[in-house]
Amino acid sequence: MKSFIYLFLWICFAPVSAQVLQVKPPAPVGPLPSPQQLEWHKMELTAFVHFTTNTFTDKEWGYGDESETVFNPTSLNTEQWAEVLKDAGFKMIILTTKHHDGFCLWPSKYTEHSVKNSPYKNGKGDVVKETSDAAKKFGLKFGIYLSPWDRNHAHYGSEMYVQYYRNQLKELFTQYGPITEMWFDGANGGDGYYGGARESRHIDRATYYDWPSTLKMVTGIEPRVLYFSDAGPNIRWVGNEKGRAGITNWNTLTPDTLYAGQSGIEGLLETGSEDGSHWIPAECDFSIRPGWFYHAAEDTKVKSPEQLFDIYLTSVGRGSNMLLNIPPDRRGLFHETDVQAPGRF
Repeated sequence: MKSFIYLFLWICFAPVSAQVLQVKPPAPVGPLPSPQQLEWHKMELTAFVHFTTNTFTDKEWGYGDESETVFNPTSLNTEQWAEVLKDAGFKMIILTTKHHDGFCLWPSKYTEHSVKNSPYKNGKGDVVKETSDAAKKFGLKFGIYLSPWDRNHAHYGSEMYVQYYRNQLKELFTQYGPITEMWFDGANGGDGYYGGARESRHIDRATYYDWPSTLKMVTGIEPRVLYFSDAGPNIRWVGNEKGRAGITNWNTLTPDTLYAGQSGIEGLLETGSEDGSHWIPAECDFSIRPGWFYHAAEDTKVKSPEQLFDIYLTSVGRGSNMLLNIPPDRRGLFHETDVQAPGRF
């Protein structure tokens, strides 16, 4: 009798089941993330490493006239960085290959203002390569920050500098890949050394760099790279440096009128747009110390594990990724106090 009932039910409902299986899923509501963006979301935790001449001059923003000889870490060990980050649960490390002072952490053939003219390893060092290699060894993804603004370069503000900037991007993407994320800072223009001119220069932030052409060039080298800036196009700034996304935080945004360095859009970047045309999630950047570069006076001001966890909840907990800056000290190491703070997320 049971066999008959089972057969009866199968005859009645099997066609319905087959029909159900053939029903197409509903169309998505709004834009979708790319496969690369999905992988980025899964990482949750990325580390920023700010390291340059500022570390040795006790500045946050170098003027551009700093001597290359001031860069002289005594015990630089990028594997220490990578091992600490790996143990703490981080998935990627982004290095400031060149900050606003223009000093390059790799031996760029386009400038003398680089590590090749420093005492570090008698001018034979390459901090970008050392960091990239350490990231690979410990299973971390690698990203780069290359400041668009350059307070050292004599031609900043002219078309010659834009070509210089692109040449350096070519160096980085062809020699140190794969590079997962490219970070474009919004600080552009102001006073600087500029090859000895010692003046203030200002550019049209919306048009000067011709970002579409620049990004097209980079994508031709590294098709899977994700770009970060105020406007994306793949990852947006969260509008503050506190590691905090909006309580309501949409991963969508309409970037057609946005550009890196645009003022007055912090609120929009913090929340995103419910009806945004593109999937552009926020990345929440902040530093473990008050400053972005190492200063001995801040050794007692490192964020506690409790503070870091609170920030994790206001960044990753609100659908964003957390970007924690840990600046190496003058030895070229993460300071002991900083190492103890993150724990394991």
